[in-house]
Amino acid sequence: MPTPSLAALPIRRLTLRDLNACADLSEDRGWPREEHKWGLLLSAGRGFGIDDPEGGLVAACVVTEYGAWGRPDLGAIGMVLVAERHARRGVGRRLMQHVLSTMGTTPLTLHATPYGRPLYEELGFKVTGRAEMLRGRFTPGGPEPTVATRAATAEDLPAILRLDEEVFGTDRTPLIARLPAFADQLRVAEEDGRLIGYTAAWPNMDTHVVGPLIARDTETAKALIASLAARTERPLRTDIDVRHEELLAWAKERGLASVAFNAVMTYGIAELPGDWTRRFAPLTVAAG
Repeated sequence: MPTPSLAALPIRRLTLRDLNACADLSEDRGWPREEHKWGLLLSAGRGFGIDDPEGGLVAACVVTEYGAWGRPDLGAIGMVLVAERHARRGVGRRLMQHVLSTMGTTPLTLHATPYGRPLYEELGFKVTGRAEMLRGRFTPGGPEPTVATRAATAEDLPAILRLDEEVFGTDRTPLIARLPAFADQLRVAEEDGRLIGYTAAWPNMDTHVVGPLIARDTETAKALIASLAARTERPLRTDIDVRHEELLAWAKERGLASVAFNAVMTYGIAELPGDWTRRFAPLTVAAG
């Protein structure tokens, strides 16, 4: 039988059963396999993919929805990948158009690489910010942080969820509630018994990714990063909003080097909700 054209291949929902195929697709494009991250996104979000008749996936992406169940306030698009053998044939555009149609009037956001940005701009996404990826071994130094931090406990989860919604601007319970199982470390900052920040370090290949990072101010963010670094032997990786210049300079002084810049883009909304002054880094750029 003749092989169907790419345009005729159906787009379907992905599940955790597709985790290996998604990791294979990442590897095909020269990305790390990132099974751990794929597992989180496929369970907390909605995956979309196109099966290759010859095996594996032609393309995939994940949408993580935030807000009320069935009535999301925001959707974050990530992990948009097309197999190398099918690249530059309109597959990514078709998959994105399907997502836009499926999400209807829900505002959307994504982090775009320089390679992907032109397609997203053609589809109507606008650049509203930038994030700088840092990576390296953290070297302690300088004045000791004055903000108290500690390991989070199960009793902290309600307060973490309240703070996260206040700062992010919408409810992210399905994602954040998975952090205790997903991350190797989950830490909080307190003042007078009140939560003023939290962060996590989760394993990604040979690094620990720092995110989300939500903090009252830069000093609190520094204390949270330093507390994570003191408890891991791995290099750290994180994506910091470029408006947080002081934190970026401090992290570079401590050994983290700039790796790349991504454009933060939105669709159907002029800017992201919430309080960017307290939102330092996402859990992962794939989830907004």
